[in-house]
Amino acid sequence: MEITASMVKDLREKTGAGFMDSKKALEQCNGDMEKAMEFLRQKGIASAEKKQNRIAAEGLVATYIENGVGSIVEVNCETDFVAKNDDFKTFVNNIAKHIALNKPSDMDALNASVCSQCGMKIEDAVKDKIATIGEKISIRRFEILTGDLAAYVHNGKIGVLISATAQDEVLLKDIALHIASSAPEFVSRKEIPQSVIDEETRIEMGKEDLAKKPENIRAKIVEGRVNKLMAQKCLLEQPFVKDPNQTVEQHLGGKLQINSFIRWTLGEGLEKRQDNFAEEVMSQMVK
Repeated sequence: MEITASMVKDLREKTGAGFMDSKKALEQCNGDMEKAMEFLRQKGIASAEKKQNRIAAEGLVATYIENGVGSIVEVNCETDFVAKNDDFKTFVNNIAKHIALNKPSDMDALNASVCSQCGMKIEDAVKDKIATIGEKISIRRFEILTGDLAAYVHNGKIGVLISATAQDEVLLKDIALHIASSAPEFVSRKEIPQSVIDEETRIEMGKEDLAKKPENIRAKIVEGRVNKLMAQKCLLEQPFVKDPNQTVEQHLGGKLQINSFIRWTLGEGLEKRQDNFAEEVMSQMVK
């Protein structure tokens, strides 16, 4: 059967596969569009498994809130180009919604659950997306909070999810913006493990500028320094980003309390992929 350009174009639009892959699939399947789509998906899933060793530190952080349940998820891909793709954005937002509505207990439960948006298990939906986009894609992590919630995502790179004791949309949005900007680690002092305080104390005690000071003086200076460091780590004690003359606690004004928050930066702790554009072009020419 003759494989026409319009047939290849149709298959490409349906699958997102490249020209040569689409043409080959149609040739292999004697022009049968459905079989060609299955062929490409199988080929994509097979190649997706080969892609799992690639570095994927780009991507998006997304949130979703409905009926007192909120989710935050990080989905990684290999390039910023794909992260800006509308299809990828929709996929990540659908994952965030799926997590909030289904509340999986862990990553295994998430992967085994069936997505209402596409009718596939999440792990198969990821493989399907790899086949379409052509890059390694992985759901790195997710968390769920309940209660009176607020969320903020900055350019898909920094995501914040807050649980509070009451709902105040404007106030909580302010706090979410502050958390994204100032990166606190704890809500208040009572959350700080003693091990963190002890470690900071040990480091400060060993600093050269205090070496010649009397023990009692050195202890007081270190106490003051550690106290300042702990204040910087606590949300309630940080200067409020929109009005540094007051702390976050003062800005809250007793209207509500922050139960907990999650703040993620895309790709934190992951190795970044180093691209060599010349080498990439040459590899494509060789193919």
